[in-house]
Amino acid sequence: MSQSTRTPKQSDQQQSDQQQSEPRPVRRDVSDLFSGGRLVAIPRKAARREQLLLHLAQTLFPADRTYTEPEVNEALRTVHEDCSALRRYLITSGLLTRTRDGRNYRRPTTTL
Repeated sequence: MSQSTRTPKQSDQQQSDQQQSEPRPVRRDVSDLFSGGRLVAIPRKAARREQLLLHLAQTLFPADRTYTEPEVNEALRTVHEDCSALRRYLITSGLLTRTRDGRNYRRPTTTL
């Protein structure tokens, strides 16, 4: 049996390198983005924003019905004043779909 000739510093560095190469666990909880039931800010990082949008789509928009734009805005305003930005993000992410004329919105059942 051979003994390792690595110094503690070397093994710490290797362990650090391994931790950096391993994928980070996915954060699913978005409660830290809210205060008093209101969204504090829309995340700038795309991955975190996607987590938020998924949460909003699942909690605010049941998949079994169609919504008008005022209904979508009203639901989004319950969590944040910039309902237009949230609505656009939901559409571009595919979590809500919109008819060509922009009158009706739905949450697709296959995306979630």
